[in-house]
Amino acid sequence: MKMNAIVVAALVVTEVLLMGAAIDALDVCGVSVTDLMTCKAAVTPPSPSEPSDECCSVVSKVDMDCLCNYKNSPLLPSLGIDPDLALQLPAKCKLDKTPPC
Repeated sequence: MKMNAIVVAALVVTEVLLMGAAIDALDVCGVSVTDLMTCKAAVTPPSPSEPSDECCSVVSKVDMDCLCNYKNSPLLPSLGIDPDLALQLPAKCKLDKTPPC
């Protein structure tokens, strides 16, 4: 019985690790979700912070046309990202990229 519990625990740990790897591999508009998370503090209500230099570097690589497709999608909110705040990042980062939506 003890061996079964160890096997089940090992399977659960493996599943969690595989899910984490899948999330890390997820790409949103040309940027990995891991990189997008550098902006999380700047796109999380109710009191978002100013975007960091690292965040702005990530935003400079985002495909803005693609980002507009996520404006009403449940994906960004599921990651804790407010889509309206995300669309404000290029201006807050003083980038010449403005989302066309």
